[in-house]
Amino acid sequence: MTRTPSVPETVTIHVPFRLVKRGGRKEMQLPEGAVQARKPDNTLVKALARAFRWKRMLESGEFATIADLAEREGIAPSYMTRVLRLTLLAPAIVEAIVDGRQGPAMTLARVLEPFPLEWKRQIADSEL
Repeated sequence: MTRTPSVPETVTIHVPFRLVKRGGRKEMQLPEGAVQARKPDNTLVKALARAFRWKRMLESGEFATIADLAEREGIAPSYMTRVLRLTLLAPAIVEAIVDGRQGPAMTLARVLEPFPLEWKRQIADSEL
């Protein structure tokens, strides 16, 4: 009769990583070459959702001007204008943001900066 080797009750696994602070919260950073599952940046997704919602409200005639809508939302018209420009992003970039596939350098501050209107140039300038 053969005897099966006993299985230890405790298994120790070593995973090299370090914690870094990003935007006031801690994030796990894996070593170079390790594949890390990306998750959507909630700040970017929320900004995109607001932009498309505001665009729909303006196009429907619910609000005549950006200033009227900004007053109702309680934000500066200049900020609303910058966020509304996100509706001009290439569909591939919007999809990457929603899926969490955008590069780590793609932050809300970066996408609110002026960007080219041509989708091909946007994609070439992004980190997709």
